[in-house]
Amino acid sequence: MKNLKVFVISLTTMAMLFVSCGKDKTDVPSDGTAKVTVRVSDFSISQEEFAKATAVGSYNGIQKLTLAFYKSDGTEQLKVTHTKGSMPEGTTFGEFSTSLPIGSYTMVVLGYVLYDDDELTLTSPTLAEWTVGAPRETFAATQVVNVASTTALNLTATLDRIVSQLQVISTDGRTSNVNKVRMTFAAGGKRFSPTSGLATVNTGSVSTVGNSATVGTASTSKGYVFLATDEQTMNVTIETLDADGNTIYSTVVVNVPFKRNRVTKLTGSMYDVSASATAGGFQVNTTWLDEEDPINF
Repeated sequence: MKNLKVFVISLTTMAMLFVSCGKDKTDVPSDGTAKVTVRVSDFSISQEEFAKATAVGSYNGIQKLTLAFYKSDGTEQLKVTHTKGSMPEGTTFGEFSTSLPIGSYTMVVLGYVLYDDDELTLTSPTLAEWTVGAPRETFAATQVVNVASTTALNLTATLDRIVSQLQVISTDGRTSNVNKVRMTFAAGGKRFSPTSGLATVNTGSVSTVGNSATVGTASTSKGYVFLATDEQTMNVTIETLDADGNTIYSTVVVNVPFKRNRVTKLTGSMYDVSASATAGGFQVNTTWLDEEDPINF
């Protein structure tokens, strides 16, 4: 799985996550806590050869960063979230400041984007879930952090994209009565482990997205799913919906291959229902390339 190059963590004895990450601090507070500096910096986001070094602040697929530390017994010691474009004056997106007592922790970092009323809930190093809305592009990293003394400690970590993306691409033009596209995944899910990057359920999920393509032009709709295994095959139901949520067109594509950190494309007629009905079924190409080969329907 390709990764995002990410953050540097510096621990000294105080516990304030601080904005400048390249400095070693020699001052030692007397409260028995350790200073922790976490900086999310440049990273590369890749799907096969899709690697490109990008500053975390300029990548649209990451709008929020959540940093959490969990004690060895599983209880949460700290959780803080940064929102791009809403940082207090004097702070930087991806550079955190807080305090940690001496001890052993599992650190979790999630990078993600929210739309509409989406909610992503992080519960532990092995459990997070899109509790409201559909899964979105999600990156994760976990790491054991031992704060054993007041001595400065520098750490590095890497965020990986842990979802699989589906692109539904029409070969015909959108009709005026289509308002949304719904993609129903028969397996995988929207509950996942940040540590393994895999779904912790295999009951499927649903992504419903708006369709803003100009009437008469082709459209591309994107949905995401967490897989129960690194590669997984499942059925996908594609529907076009009107403004009231009524189904206009529906079809099931069987045995669609997915892989984490890869794109699977479904391409076919979605708006000319009569043409779709006589298209002769779907073809699936299971060869893994830079992106999944299109699956024509």
